[in-house]
Amino acid sequence: MKQLQLTNTSFRYLEQSFKEWLDIIGYASTSVYYMPLHVRELLYYLEGKGMKNIKELDHKHIQQYYSKLKERSNQRREGGISNNHLNKHIQALRKFIDYLKQVGRLEIPLNLKNEEGDPKSIAVLSEDEMRMIFEATYKNNGVEDRPHYNLSAAQVEAIQARDRAMLVIYYGCGLRRNEGVSMNVGDINFDRSLLHVRKGKNYKERFVPINKTSLKYLQEYVYDHRPELLRGSKAEALFLSIQCKRVNGQTMLMRLKYLQHQTDDENLKEKEIGLHTLRHSIATHFLQAGMKLEYIARFLGHGSLESTQIYTHLAGVDTDEPQEFRSIPRYEKVQLYEDELY
Repeated sequence: MKQLQLTNTSFRYLEQSFKEWLDIIGYASTSVYYMPLHVRELLYYLEGKGMKNIKELDHKHIQQYYSKLKERSNQRREGGISNNHLNKHIQALRKFIDYLKQVGRLEIPLNLKNEEGDPKSIAVLSEDEMRMIFEATYKNNGVEDRPHYNLSAAQVEAIQARDRAMLVIYYGCGLRRNEGVSMNVGDINFDRSLLHVRKGKNYKERFVPINKTSLKYLQEYVYDHRPELLRGSKAEALFLSIQCKRVNGQTMLMRLKYLQHQTDDENLKEKEIGLHTLRHSIATHFLQAGMKLEYIARFLGHGSLESTQIYTHLAGVDTDEPQEFRSIPRYEKVQLYEDELY
């Protein structure tokens, strides 16, 4: 499948956009890699049939393609494709049809056997829930942790400041998990209020604006509390552990869940959230506040606008209709991002 070359520009765009969409809704990295490759085989087949626009696709084409797929030889061994491999193609086809529907390109029925289960849902926190998580970073001064880890009061304060910086990076700046893990102190330009994402998805770099509130949290952590974790070393990592090592994604996830359970909201405590939830949440809040979809796409580092359109369903807004500008609690006006993003 990887050796198949699409000549149709719009089909190549669809494959890449579908890949980003899968990543956005939280599919595993293996699914994000292989599903678009399965879909490429369909698009290659449609090219061979002279199709130039995906809107020409209907159920008949998919049935014909699937029949041909069952007949083709296995590329790695003798014989045909295994049932397990066919099921993976069906899963990719169903999700691709779902993607086309979600982005408003096409809606067609797909009646193939071995149907996939319920679509993967995306968790989003409300602005009030995000506020509660921020406030949890100040609660109890972390005294529960100190006996177990033998932390000093200064170290506890440093971890709390690191928690706030973590929320800024993943919520305020909307970074992906690995983008935040890879951040170095030198990637923050405090004078220009910009965050340089050097290790973005697909090796793409981007600059993300930081508002005044977020910048304040980052300054407090970097200048007032990070030295407590640094302990004289020359480590470049933004997020440091007590052992002065770069904090990994699993540790930050555990800190987020710790903060979640420090809130007083039982409904919030029951939610299944992760670092990507913070990214989903800020994108949704921006859209609800009236930010244009193309600015949100740049902010998140999406390669296609269609990948960002999933948030229109989460936010419950119609991007074709202009909205009255509203501010977001704890954040300056969205216009700041639109003016300074690029």
